[in-house]
Amino acid sequence: MTVLPDTARLRAHLDRLNQGLLERETAVRLALLAALAGEHVLLIGPPGTAKSELARRLHRAFAGARYFERLLTRFSTPEELFGPLSLQALEADRYERLVDGYLPTAGIAFLDEVFKANSAILNALLTLLNERQFDNGAQRLAVPLVCVIAASNEPPADESLQAFHDRFLLRVPVAPVSDAGFAALLQLSDAPAPDAAAAPPPITEHERTAVRRAAAGVALGDEALTALAALRAQAVALALPVSDRRWRQLLGLMRCAAATEGRSTLDAIDLWLVPYVVAHDADSVPRLQQWVDDHLLQLPPPPAAQDGPLPWLGHAVTAFEKQLEIEQRMPADGEDDAAGKLALARALGGHDGGDGMQRIVSATLEAKLARRWSPVHLAARLAQVDALRQQVQAARATLQAARQALAARLAGRLWLPPGLAAHWLGRHGAHLDALAACAARLDNTHAGFAAQPQDDSLPATPPEPVDLPPAPALA
Repeated sequence: MTVLPDTARLRAHLDRLNQGLLERETAVRLALLAALAGEHVLLIGPPGTAKSELARRLHRAFAGARYFERLLTRFSTPEELFGPLSLQALEADRYERLVDGYLPTAGIAFLDEVFKANSAILNALLTLLNERQFDNGAQRLAVPLVCVIAASNEPPADESLQAFHDRFLLRVPVAPVSDAGFAALLQLSDAPAPDAAAAPPPITEHERTAVRRAAAGVALGDEALTALAALRAQAVALALPVSDRRWRQLLGLMRCAAATEGRSTLDAIDLWLVPYVVAHDADSVPRLQQWVDDHLLQLPPPPAAQDGPLPWLGHAVTAFEKQLEIEQRMPADGEDDAAGKLALARALGGHDGGDGMQRIVSATLEAKLARRWSPVHLAARLAQVDALRQQVQAARATLQAARQALAARLAGRLWLPPGLAAHWLGRHGAHLDALAACAARLDNTHAGFAAQPQDDSLPATPPEPVDLPPAPALA
């Protein structure tokens, strides 16, 4: 019985596909996963973004897969894709093509500018892509097609092309290298890729069959089912029609990913694939990814989010700092000219560059003239700060546990792009950093209240609490 290609071997194929390509880790993973699942990929992006190079490399990952590549225009003829007519067959009154070396005999094919083809080609491609059959004269031939990688600058606007567009389960935006990667692009080596001897063994047809057999045994699971139901409602809300066939194909793709990662049940993390299946164009992908991040994975909001808990926490900490500053600057009771004396003391201090003796004198004078507080007042202030500190500590503990749990779930995920995993964990990390900064400010504020001058003879009157808006959940 043929076993599945192991994770280490698949990872070696991914490394080889990605070698020398910048910012293509997602496209590389989706292309190889789609090929294993028997699906087709549409790369959406401008020329010169390594789309054809990815397709050429992909065909080397599969044993015996012949490669076919064509740039299509509205003047392209069926002969360019499906082979010339057989003159010998014509003499025998048969309309047949010589398909050897053309698309009907290819394992991996790259079709550039695919939507510019005319209807005669597109109609034949529909059957070939969907059913892996090719009508050659009176015969219907099974084709060895593993995967078609198509490319286009943009999705088709013509309604008549939507059925063909729907045949590509994965639609992957491929953008030019970002500004951050530009220096690395210029410094890329022009040396050829390592020789074939260093490549991992190509994936055989029997292994692809084993992958599909194992994928069929992966359970959907309650978590993934709930997530897919929520996704369907979101797709409706975003006016993104998804056919029943695509839902089934998406499920098959997720199962293929799980099977090759050694998992027996799908979960919500598997829905990272969703933006590339449900989105109709490149612009929809980030919006769907954001929804997956926020609603399915329930990642903490970015620290800069205006409606998140961190802005409230920042305001609360600032309110306590301001209250401390007010109380530190209040003059002692019964000192008619205390304000003037305090101002003089501070002017004598370090703020105006005075010498050491002046600072000692001013500090002594300022301490003598500062307001004294009752133990009840100070205890109340410290308790208020402590209450907020406890909220922050609890939030940090909850977030840290959530981050560790997410990291454990992401470990061993072969297909998940490392950049996306880092982004998810980074959302937790940024939130934890912001909470740590708030905790440090609260520690300073607590120390400030604790250092306030105390007078045990003062009335035991608790202060009014620092006015804060209702607190949202911090984690």
